[in-house]
Amino acid sequence: MKNPLTIPRWSPYAVGASIGVLSWITFVFMGKALGASTTAVRAAGAVERVVAKDHAENSAYIAKYLGSGETLKPVFDWQFMLVIALAIGAFIAARLAHASLKEHVPAIWTSRFGSSRGLRYGAAFLGGIILIIGARMAGGCTSGHGISGGLQLSTSAYVFMAAMFLGGVPTALLLYGRKGAACAVPASTDSTSTTEVTNA
Repeated sequence: MKNPLTIPRWSPYAVGASIGVLSWITFVFMGKALGASTTAVRAAGAVERVVAKDHAENSAYIAKYLGSGETLKPVFDWQFMLVIALAIGAFIAARLAHASLKEHVPAIWTSRFGSSRGLRYGAAFLGGIILIIGARMAGGCTSGHGISGGLQLSTSAYVFMAAMFLGGVPTALLLYGRKGAACAVPASTDSTSTTEVTNA
């Protein structure tokens, strides 16, 4: 039997079940649901509190997460550490599995928009900004609504997931066209894997 810590890619069923168990643990020990996007609010609020303390403390939105006056809440809470640990854990997992994948511009993007790294990085950054704004407007991201909310059979979570697919599918078709799926995805994450591209 292979060591699960050295397998490059786990079964999605095992990962899904593990996330479910992790959610039980966070509910039991933290009294909170799994989520990530609030960390961005905490980080932005902490920076704003340094450069414009009065403005930050008078912002009802920031005060909701960081408190104000004599009731300040810690910036680095369990969720903040979770987000940091996600990156550290991913790095450790890749090292244990001896997996590496250097891909600056995905094949599917190259087939549609060319191989410019600047264009790709700019689009990814813009997409991230839109994503975090949307997540905060919805009161949570895919982990908050899609995982934690779904586990609790929350109506808002299912509305979020429906809206996510209703927005995501047309956007993907608009960006990559119907032939976008024809672009081959790397079969493995080792350094010898190749990417085949079919023009859309």
